[in-house]
Amino acid sequence: MGTTYYLKTPLQNEDVSKLRAGDIVFLNGIIYTARDAAHKKLVDLMSAGKNLPFDLNGAVIYFVGPTPPKPSEPIGSAGPTTSYRMDSYSPTLIANGLRGMIGKGERSQEVIDSCVKYGAVYFGATGGAGALLGKRIKSSEIIAYPELGPEAIRKIEVEDFPVTVINDVLGDDLYQKGRAEYEIK
Repeated sequence: MGTTYYLKTPLQNEDVSKLRAGDIVFLNGIIYTARDAAHKKLVDLMSAGKNLPFDLNGAVIYFVGPTPPKPSEPIGSAGPTTSYRMDSYSPTLIANGLRGMIGKGERSQEVIDSCVKYGAVYFGATGGAGALLGKRIKSSEIIAYPELGPEAIRKIEVEDFPVTVINDVLGDDLYQKGRAEYEIK
């Protein structure tokens, strides 16, 4: 495995540029939740020249539709959703300042190329560990599109939120590296 980092959001260019596929990162600070319906709304706002509900510069978006919280908890189970559904929207957001995305599964070549061109990373979160990941979320507030229910955009505060760098600013892909190592053996 790679190096372990503890990073605070919003991510700075120097944070992102040092990360390599396979590195472990513990995120701290504010990240935003959004899935495909919310991504479409964000890109539509940008196309119309309107302001977004949050600042994209250095932002991290977590692809998640959390379950309702139990009493006295900020959020329910918060496991990652499959990322390819955001592939048609992510390059536009990356070009406008998004520096990190969290999900599960592979990304398109267009997303990987955008990460290289603009300096962004794609992090993987462990699927099936939603209850544990939810415990790393210290606060949650719906800031846009409440009509989307679990897919509303939330501003969440995370503490030592564990992710792995899948795609880095050099274009490296942990999934491809893993397959190549396995094929050699």
